[in-house]
Amino acid sequence: MKNSLKIQTALILSALLTAGAVMPVSAATDAPVRDRIAVEKIAFQNPDFIRGMDISSVISLENAGVRFKNEAGQTEDIFKILADNGVNYIRVRIWNDPYDANGNGYGGGNNDLEKAKQIGRRAADNGMKLLVDFHYSDFWADPAKQKEPKAWADMSLTQKQEALYSYTVNSLTELKDAGAAIGMVQIGNEITSGVAGAFQNTDRAALLQTGAAAVRAFDKSVGIAMHFTNPENTGAMKWFADFLAQNNIDYDVFATSYYPCWHGSLTNLTEVLSYAADKYGKYTMVAETSYPYTLDDTDGHSNTISQWNNNSGDNMCWDFSVQGQADEVRAVMNAVNDVSGGKGLGMFYWEGAWITVGDVTGKSGSAWTRQYNANKMLWEQYGCGWASSYSAAYDPDDAGRYYGGSAVDNQAFFDATGQALASLHVFKNVLTGSVVSDALQGDVNLDGTVNIRDVTLMQRALAQYEMLSPEQCMAADTNGDGSVTVEDATALQRRIAEFPAD
Repeated sequence: MKNSLKIQTALILSALLTAGAVMPVSAATDAPVRDRIAVEKIAFQNPDFIRGMDISSVISLENAGVRFKNEAGQTEDIFKILADNGVNYIRVRIWNDPYDANGNGYGGGNNDLEKAKQIGRRAADNGMKLLVDFHYSDFWADPAKQKEPKAWADMSLTQKQEALYSYTVNSLTELKDAGAAIGMVQIGNEITSGVAGAFQNTDRAALLQTGAAAVRAFDKSVGIAMHFTNPENTGAMKWFADFLAQNNIDYDVFATSYYPCWHGSLTNLTEVLSYAADKYGKYTMVAETSYPYTLDDTDGHSNTISQWNNNSGDNMCWDFSVQGQADEVRAVMNAVNDVSGGKGLGMFYWEGAWITVGDVTGKSGSAWTRQYNANKMLWEQYGCGWASSYSAAYDPDDAGRYYGGSAVDNQAFFDATGQALASLHVFKNVLTGSVVSDALQGDVNLDGTVNIRDVTLMQRALAQYEMLSPEQCMAADTNGDGSVTVEDATALQRRIAEFPAD
């Protein structure tokens, strides 16, 4: 029995950590790279630390017309952009039935199984494994909301267990058949208060046991995560770890969300995760974190962190900038890496691509109103805002009252045009470290001079005939806004011709 358990544990860890098409940790011995952001190297205890990202809303964004661009300004598949920048795992939420009786989506990405299948396949095509985040709800599940799916509303506990088991196995089977490389499964999302409408401890334990059994029946090598939140409440988090053990719930990874505005210090985060690692031998991870690269809003819907809201506190330790965003990600990774016994498995950034579908920046008066109204139509039609008006059928007290756009567009790794930010490099630069480049500004071909050949190379890159290296992108970013655009090429051309700026 013990040998069998050891083999099973080894299989699970291998499945959790193995991911192709990403920079191997052996490269971490290299000298720091030159970049637009400075990142201190992390000496990872786990050789393939998960550097993951949740991009659950991406299909709805693309359906609404959003296109993502790499650092050189070239339109490219976002999954390739992420993989090229060191992301090695994708997380996707799944809601059972996020639609009203007329088929209108509740929003938040309308994240049903079909969208998860698309995301899983594209992640696998780019060498990334999938963390499946079952909410066991038809819409958002978090500490304040754990409502069962509509179809389960009148079921007894036994009936609900049967429904949850079959739903889990069938969904995972469909995901695998669609081409997803499933490495890990969450049994519920932020289950601090309950799961699938069950709030009594005995009922909650029964459903968690059922979900775990379903994953094991699907594939014993797939890891199982239990995801809580509010790690600042140390006593409660330790109680959850004890609760799982006392109820003999089969799982591999003890996970928490960590948002620095609300969730305490990084030192406390490491302590909380280390409790589950030391006492119960569990792997640990941060299932969600994020941080703004700016306090500006781009879609007209208020953000969770803005110039007027949640932008201060003892643990908001980083600038609201591209560099500050990278600093936060690096710090959270390091806190997980510090978990005792090498049990820190990794970190997922939450919704790192949930940008606006229509930029209101710089607009005012009637122009702002026209763009905002256009955005509202897209949010409603494609579900690419955090909630649509149709969600009132399921969640009338919250989503049905406050529906709208993205509340985290200022926390993405892409600007409002879909252009990748330099902060995205943190996912690979933690392996080697990076220092800010001293490349000559405008010397795009890195030959030591600035002349018309540099402008030509920029123009060819913008037209997608050439691919710029990260260092060339730094030199091409003449206005220092973190992206390479036509404006940079025009400014460089004027500079070479000694034309005055407008």
